[in-house]
Amino acid sequence: MTSVGARLLRTRWFVRAPIGLFRAGLGFLFGSRLLLLEHVGRTSGAARYVALETVARPSPDRIVIASGFGASSQWYRNLLVTPECHVWIGFRRRVPAVARVLDRTEAANVLADYKIRHPAAYRELGGIIQEATGRGIDTVPMVELELTP
Repeated sequence: MTSVGARLLRTRWFVRAPIGLFRAGLGFLFGSRLLLLEHVGRTSGAARYVALETVARPSPDRIVIASGFGASSQWYRNLLVTPECHVWIGFRRRVPAVARVLDRTEAANVLADYKIRHPAAYRELGGIIQEATGRGIDTVPMVELELTP
């Protein structure tokens, strides 16, 4: 039986619901745990939006996000082609950023830290990712967004 979390992650209206709130200037309602990533479609060249949970915040100008559905996620594939993007987080709107995929060691360190800081969320998220994708949480690509002034 599929869990509610795994089902919701596959439900388009649910995962896209925060986008309108961010664009209306209400991103602060999510604090710093959720961000809106504005990226460029690799084929269309059009602006694309996705709401994502932050995994780490190593410094005020660096945010780490995870591609829970792996390397096939559209936003992840778009950032590989065009790493320049914009981030909406908290009260900050449309901040220019550059994306960089973390190597395996960096990603493992971020995940280990997340497991210590958020053990319950780590277990829940790990189970949802496993159920939704058939892969372990340790295989999830991690991306660092460096915010620029």
